[in-house]
Amino acid sequence: MSGARLLVPVSESPTLRNTVAYAVGEALDAADATGDRAAVHFVYPVSERLTIGEDSRETERARELLEKVTVWAEEDLGDDAGTVAVETDLVGTGEYLFSPGDYAEVLTSYADGHDLDRAVFDPEFNPLGTTPLLPPLEGEVRRAGLDVEEAPVQRQRRSPLLVKRGTVAQFFALFGVSFLFYLLLAGSVVTFELVTGAISAGIVAVALWGVSLTAPVEPVRTVQRLARLLLYVPYLLWEIALANLSIAYVVLHPSLPIDPKMVEFDAAVWSPLSVTTLANSITLTPGTLTVDVSRRHFTVHTLTRDAREDLFGGSLERAVRFVFYGRAGARIPSPRERSTEEGEES
Repeated sequence: MSGARLLVPVSESPTLRNTVAYAVGEALDAADATGDRAAVHFVYPVSERLTIGEDSRETERARELLEKVTVWAEEDLGDDAGTVAVETDLVGTGEYLFSPGDYAEVLTSYADGHDLDRAVFDPEFNPLGTTPLLPPLEGEVRRAGLDVEEAPVQRQRRSPLLVKRGTVAQFFALFGVSFLFYLLLAGSVVTFELVTGAISAGIVAVALWGVSLTAPVEPVRTVQRLARLLLYVPYLLWEIALANLSIAYVVLHPSLPIDPKMVEFDAAVWSPLSVTTLANSITLTPGTLTVDVSRRHFTVHTLTRDAREDLFGGSLERAVRFVFYGRAGARIPSPRERSTEEGEES
């Protein structure tokens, strides 16, 4: 009866419809060959964190997708609906899924619990949406003892525009950054370093002109941000020092008063660079760790109650907004204040 009971992990993808059709066809073939009823289990691994409940945005999208998959499967089965059982479910709802090993564990656990012997993967399956997950995930599931197959469906052609047309200002901005970085590494401004630095920066600027710094260059705003960044760095170092003292107190305390908890909030930062700066700043501050960021929705692990209070107090977020948006950005309410105004729980 090998291959008659299929596990098909699903996520939004341009090839999902064809993968559903392939899995249903394979189940029908297995049912014809064995004379037994086959089964296809379509499962959606939910990557939402511990603080998200069943009615989260992701679970709502997952349920909608599984309903769509059910309709597709029934359409493909047609008059053979009684030969193949179609099941759908959410998996991993009670834990944080991050690595291929995490996803493989929940998938193989589901397969074991439902007596499934074969996994069919959509070639575009990638629930994380960023880092490619499929190749290592297939390896992990295969090592767990399941037969693994990637659905042989045609992928849509992707032709993202990597190289874009840059401006002269962007060329010289990239040249200047590369030149200064070279001199910083060289630690000298002798003639030889100046000449070789200019040559190296020229090569970098020519090669990466259409790839890096493709956003419009605004010299005045860039200088203002750099100046505010110089103020932010010592502030961040001070916050790190205070957090180190706080964590040292907790670690050395006989009762070890920790209260670990995963929390979520929407930060009032909007550009990729400002989001990245805030995420890294949170991680650099002992007691808090940025676990995941989706656009501006942050998931942070906090070690103590004080760390959570500081996080929702928004001082670090305000400082990052000051760097990127000036004093007006710093006056935006903190996460706690925004939560109170909107009547939402953090």
